[in-house]
Formats: sequence, structure tokens, C-alpha cells
Amino acid sequence: MADQTLPAQIADQLRRDILRGILRPGMSIKERDNADKLGVSRTPLREAVRILATEGLVELRPARSPIVSIPSVKQVADDVEVLLAIEKMSAELACARATEAEIDALAAIVDVMADKFDTVDAVEMFEIDMSFHAGLARAAHNPSLADIHSTFLSRLWRSRFLSAIQRRNRERVVDHHSQIVAALRARDTDAIRTALGAHLDRLAPDIINVITQEIEQASATADRKDDL
Repeated sequence: MADQTLPAQIADQLRRDILRGILRPGMSIKERDNADKLGVSRTPLREAVRILATEGLVELRPARSPIVSIPSVKQVADDVEVLLAIEKMSAELACARATEAEIDALAAIVDVMADKFDTVDAVEMFEIDMSFHAGLARAAHNPSLADIHSTFLSRLWRSRFLSAIQRRNRERVVDHHSQIVAALRARDTDAIRTALGAHLDRLAPDIINVITQEIEQASATADRKDDL
């Protein structure tokens, strides 16, 4: 994190607060309160919020505090459809194009998952998990594909996290990723389709289910009043 800009560091913290439910969908992100809490000035906080807005996690509002986004079920379903297609395409391309060093790096991430599974909190494990999927996308050696994957992964960050913690178990987190790495090492496209399919088979319905619950809760509790 040392090489990150201050706004990027603040964005990371706010992103984790959104994942942990400290900042819930529909909640205002008060500039002064959050700047004081994080011990920063308002300018880098404002820039951090803009980063999250480009990711779809935050909604900017003219002359009012930004709020944590409340995506529609249709929007989420469409985004999941695209993300699944990208992940499958990336995995198949990576079978042919990934370097041994890239495969070793993915295997190392799986080792970290296995070592930390019982000791880290859900947010840290999720971030490790998503670093694997981002690395797999980069291993396809198609920068445009990796950029699109990053965009849609960011847009689905909270809903994918909520889905992941509902089904967190060692088989899903460790074994599935190990099978993906094994398929990469074998350069076996059929095997990676099977491994990734098993890993992602419930992603779409799980995400749609959790986001539907989030929307219902946010509709009941969201504070969209004008700032005083």
C-alpha cells in the first residue's frame, strides 16, 4: 500500500467499510465526518469517493452527500452475466497463454488461501480470492479483457462479497482454485472449463438473491434526506 496515493488508500478503506456493512447501501458518506474519522483532509477524501463512483460503489449527487449505491436487480443480473463470460474466456485463453511464472503466482495465492482460511476475516479472504481471479484475467494476455474484467469485478464488489460469505467453505475457496491451477498447468481447456464452472455455478443466483435482500433492506432504511 506504500506506493498507493492517499486517495487510493482512502478508497480502499471506504471499500472495506462498504463490504463490512459499516457503510450500507443508501447511506450518506458525510465528507466532514469521514475525513475526521480517517484523519485526512476533505480533498483526498473527495477524490477517493470519485474513485468509488467510477467503480459503481458510490452514487454522486449534486449539492448533496454521495451515497453508497443501491443497484437494481436487473443491473446486477446483467453485470453478472458479463463477468461470468469474461472469467470463462479469460481462463480458456490463460490455458494457452499464461507463463509458468504467472501460474506459479496463482498457485501461491491458493497457498495463502489455505494457510489463512481459518485465521483471517471474511473481507481479507475475499480480497485474496479476488486477487486470484484478477491474476487469472491478466494471464490471458489480453489487456482489453483484463480491463473489462476489472471494471465489472469492481461494480459487483459488494454483491459478490455477500455471496461469497454465504457459501464460504474450504472446498469452495481452496479446492476449487487448486483445480483451476492444475488445469492451467496441464494446459487443459476442458478441465479449466469444468473447474471454473464448478466454482462459479451458483454465482449468478446467489448474487441476485443477496442483492434483492439488500435492496429490500435499503428501501426500508435508506436515508435520502437533503443534508442539513
